[in-house]
Amino acid sequence: MFTVYAIYSLKRNYIYVGLTSNLENRLERHNAGREKTTRPYLPFKIIYTEVHPDRKSARKREKYWKSGIGKEKLLQFRDKL
Repeated sequence: MFTVYAIYSLKRNYIYVGLTSNLENRLERHNAGREKTTRPYLPFKIIYTEVHPDRKSARKREKYWKSGIGKEKLLQFRDKL
């Protein structure tokens, strides 16, 4: 199983969308600064997740959430923090 997730920077206006098979480990890597892409935006909080049975379907949804419309919808989840 794969999880598509969105995390929001608690210090800057930045949303990162990704997919993983181990969400806890992945979030730990982001918040520890071990991911080059997200390091400047530490720390993060999860604002959205969805589980998929395979990588192919997870990748399709990840692409959607990274699109303009997807990011706009993610802003609604961020606003509920």
